[in-house]
Amino acid sequence: MDSLGARLTYIRKKKGYTQTSLATAIGVSRGVIFNLEKNKTAPQTIVLNTICRLLNINQEWLVYGTGNMDCEDELPKNNEILNELMEVARDLSEDELLYLLDIITALKSRLRK
Repeated sequence: MDSLGARLTYIRKKKGYTQTSLATAIGVSRGVIFNLEKNKTAPQTIVLNTICRLLNINQEWLVYGTGNMDCEDELPKNNEILNELMEVARDLSEDELLYLLDIITALKSRLRK
C-alpha cells in the first residue's frame, strides 16, 4: 500500500464500507471517495479528519503510510485541541484566519522535514 488511495481502499473495505456508503457517512459525493482512492485529487483536511474519525484510523498512516493504522486515543485528544482552536479562532477576521493558517501550514511543513 504505497499511496493514500491504496490505504483508503484497503481500510474502507476492511471496515465494511462501499465507496457510496463511506461517502454518505461523511457527507460527500461518491466521486470524492473515488478520486481519493485513484489518487486523482489531494484530500481536503476536513475530509481526511472525518474519514479518520469515522474509521478510527491514524491520519498519519492514511496520508503518509507511517505510524499505526488503528487510532487509539489520538483522535479524541486531537478533537479537543481542534475544538479549542475553533473557539479561539471564532472571533478572528478572515485575514487573521488566513494568517493563522499560513503559520500552521509552515510549522507543519517544517516539522515533517
